[in-house]
Amino acid sequence: MTQIFTDRRWTSADGLSLYARDYAAAAGPARLPVIAIHGLTRNAADFETIAPLIAQSGRRVLALDVRGRGRSDRAPDPMTYQPATYAHDVLALLDQAGIARAVFLGTSMGGLITMALAAIRSKVVAAAILNDIGPEVAKEGLMRIAAYAGKPVETPTWEAAAAHVKSINAVALPHYTDADWMAFAKRTFRIGTEGAPVLDYDPDIAVPIRAAGAKALVPNLWPMFSRLAKGRPVLLVRGKTSDLLSADIAAKMRKRAPKMDYVEVAGVGHAPMLDEPDAKAAIFPFLSEVP
Repeated sequence: MTQIFTDRRWTSADGLSLYARDYAAAAGPARLPVIAIHGLTRNAADFETIAPLIAQSGRRVLALDVRGRGRSDRAPDPMTYQPATYAHDVLALLDQAGIARAVFLGTSMGGLITMALAAIRSKVVAAAILNDIGPEVAKEGLMRIAAYAGKPVETPTWEAAAAHVKSINAVALPHYTDADWMAFAKRTFRIGTEGAPVLDYDPDIAVPIRAAGAKALVPNLWPMFSRLAKGRPVLLVRGKTSDLLSADIAAKMRKRAPKMDYVEVAGVGHAPMLDEPDAKAAIFPFLSEVP
């Protein structure tokens, strides 16, 4: 199959070689690029459906592998696995690529990174799409994620890998078929040194979470969200059955940012893959209004 993106690498402030998929914009008037940032245990492949569609609509898309994931280097110091460091890694990419402003599409942890960027260098964020994440998160969802993040799994075959991702994510994606789960496994596992599938991230990404303890499970990022939502377009996407972004938290966000666009994706939990009709029907009109 022909690769529809270019491999791009950049260097972090602490010397890591980091990776992004670079999807070229279709011909047309110049538009701001989209920086797509994945969730805690995922990678750039999560955007393999939506990124080409955005590129076809006329925007370059850079889908990142955050440090410790996918084709980006693992960090020698696991305590650098946190949103502030990730945000500075993104700024290093923008500086090295000559990008002054962009639209940010952040799923889960990627949305937290987007909020951090608005706090660190506000002018770089022209608009933001937050996918199933807010400045406050439901403890149930965080505990569920913390229960599996960084834990070893035995997956001697691709079928075992598909069964593993299904066991974790079936509650969020009940409509998925066996073929969907196999595709999901191929996005989130790679072949390890022993010839069997292994999770495509550094298990040490969970070290800062464990070090912080229970009190860090529900961070309060309302000041960051308020800064993000002030004076720029924001779209909040919520999975209707999400256990991380509850309906109550989404309602509080909408009250705090009344101009924010909002969509619920029917039949999906945490987090929408953004290939759902409900998600696409909100994302593309939103992007059409952004420079």
